[in-house]
Amino acid sequence: MHSHSITRAGNITLPLFRTSGSIVLLTSVTLFLFELPLRSAETLLLPDTVVTASRIGEASLESMSSVGVVTAEQFREQGFRTVPEALANTPGVMVQKTTHGHGSPFIRGFTGRQNLLLVDGVRINNSTYRSGPVQYWNTVDGFSMDRLELVRSQGSVQYGSDALGGTMNILTADTGFLTADPGWFQRGSAQYRFDTNSRSHVGRLQTRFGDGKNWGASIGLTGKDFGDIRDSALGRMKNTGYPEQNLDVKVETLLSPSTHLTFAHQYLNQDDVWRWHSTIYNDTPWNGTSTGSYGARIYDQERSLTYLKVAGDLIDSPVRNYSATLSFQRSQDSAFQDRSATDVRTQVIDVDTIGLDVQLESDLFDGNLVYGVDYYRDSIDSAGSRTGRDPRSRRPIADDSNYHLLGAFAQLRKPLSQKLEASLGARITHAEAELGKVWNPDNSADISASEDWSNIVFNARALYRLDDGWNLYGGASQGFRAPNAHDLSGNITSRSGQEQLGALDLEPEKSWTFELGSRFTSGDISFGAAGFYTLVDDLIISVPTAPGGDTVEATNAQEAEIIGLELEAAVRLLDNLTLSGHLTWQEGDTTSPSFLGGPSEEAPVSRLSPLLASLALRYNSPDQRWWVEGRVTAASKQDELSARDQRDTQRIPPGGTPGYLVASIRAGLQVSESLELTAALENITDEDYRIHGSGVNQPGFNAIIGAKVSW
Repeated sequence: MHSHSITRAGNITLPLFRTSGSIVLLTSVTLFLFELPLRSAETLLLPDTVVTASRIGEASLESMSSVGVVTAEQFREQGFRTVPEALANTPGVMVQKTTHGHGSPFIRGFTGRQNLLLVDGVRINNSTYRSGPVQYWNTVDGFSMDRLELVRSQGSVQYGSDALGGTMNILTADTGFLTADPGWFQRGSAQYRFDTNSRSHVGRLQTRFGDGKNWGASIGLTGKDFGDIRDSALGRMKNTGYPEQNLDVKVETLLSPSTHLTFAHQYLNQDDVWRWHSTIYNDTPWNGTSTGSYGARIYDQERSLTYLKVAGDLIDSPVRNYSATLSFQRSQDSAFQDRSATDVRTQVIDVDTIGLDVQLESDLFDGNLVYGVDYYRDSIDSAGSRTGRDPRSRRPIADDSNYHLLGAFAQLRKPLSQKLEASLGARITHAEAELGKVWNPDNSADISASEDWSNIVFNARALYRLDDGWNLYGGASQGFRAPNAHDLSGNITSRSGQEQLGALDLEPEKSWTFELGSRFTSGDISFGAAGFYTLVDDLIISVPTAPGGDTVEATNAQEAEIIGLELEAAVRLLDNLTLSGHLTWQEGDTTSPSFLGGPSEEAPVSRLSPLLASLALRYNSPDQRWWVEGRVTAASKQDELSARDQRDTQRIPPGGTPGYLVASIRAGLQVSESLELTAALENITDEDYRIHGSGVNQPGFNAIIGAKVSW
């Protein structure tokens, strides 16, 4: 039996004991909850309505799923740099960063391609996503959003493949034409932010204009110049900075009083994002980690999304309302590795994605039925090179390939009594991969291949109202992830130098999640809690082809189970003083072979979140002109490591990632109707720390100043 503890403000120590039933831990967490009534200023606890959990607007208190929300105002006030970092104060999430320009949330133990990212309901995940933490969630500009909604462990009925750990939908800001007075309107804003630790500059210009109640348009430009970050132990981490440029355009109009048309375009470009931990600039061991050896390991990312959406209400029709979205995406992911004078490598993946999503809503059996179809098609080109090798053998993924994902879903929500509602849903999916050029090392030639899979998943959820402000919710949800093009044909270097190869004989990953939660709000107190248990079969993992080998191959060889508890709460101590906080606890185990055909071994889930907790105290002035907030965030040591974690010596120290305690202070002032100032002191004690599984340390002491001018 192992003992862990975490010390927080107020000199309260929370002991945690890992036992087979985890009874002692759960008891300790419960005592903690009632010892400290908390309040989340991030959510209080949620906005009035949420969309993503049910695909339609619903009161947040009435949602049957565990949901987290971050608004644009919170993104700016908390000084978040990226969309992944915006989830830092969300229970159930650990935000791993392979490098400063990347970020991959671990949601209930899952990351990368096992979580689903949407923008305005459009699927961003494509079939080239590789395993483990990936950088793609940092290819959406957080300054363009209205809010993001995270649905934890809902499964795949609503949005299809990949939603094992969670689904995040980034809802971009609208043009405001519906709330503007009739006639011409024009509004604008300029934002700027500077931080002293990395000497970074972030600026945004945005304008909205149009004819009130008829049409509106918005244009936004964001420029980011992130410098190299500094840590108290490692000093300046050279080549962790990078530049980024963003453009977003949206046009909205009413085709009729009940028909809304939206056109939107987004573009992002990131250059020279270094994986610092692999390079010679990582030259100082941190708590026993190994240093880097590459002269350079650089990623460039470019992504665009364009969509046209029509939505409306129908009168005297079986279909009450509808929406249809046609989208086109283009992405380029390129890498350069200078391993030695005789080993220089390049890889590039270009993907064009066409998507169509149709959603309908009808009354059925005295309940509400949401149903529809969606289809996405990836067209993939890839190329690679390596000193002294046939360039065809160095493609990161099969060239000249297509991947199809077609689904149909339906979900019925129905009252069973005055206090009880239930929901039943199902989705059928067909996935097909057409691989044009796959390198066959046996005969040094390209081959073609095709595979397809069909799958049906279900969910059943319920909501019980204890009273007007208190309910219970829960259910069982199936998830699945169809093998993607990278699973089938990937050829990359992963972790600390292992060669990772795809395989053509894979089957879908499948999961069941059982969840029970509660929400309570009354006057000055809000509270939310959720517990979950997830079982996963046929997980696609990379297994060594031989004992102790450096070449690994994808195979359906792992089973996993994860259990967790998430708490968040808030209490208004005085009229203008709020105490808030959240806590995340997770534990998980896997069973998988040590090599292909080898005996099975049990191990902890790779890079599972340690115990995380955060506590904040916020004061808002009576006239709402200024505010100040102090926050303490803590994590316990994570020493539950898989064999792959132990081999990842550049990122995870021997014996595990140390725990940490970090404090910050933030403030804001509304100088006038058109000018707002913000400031922050982050990591006040200059704590030397790293988020578990990351390739860089977090910044040391940092001062941030920001301003927003509106007109």
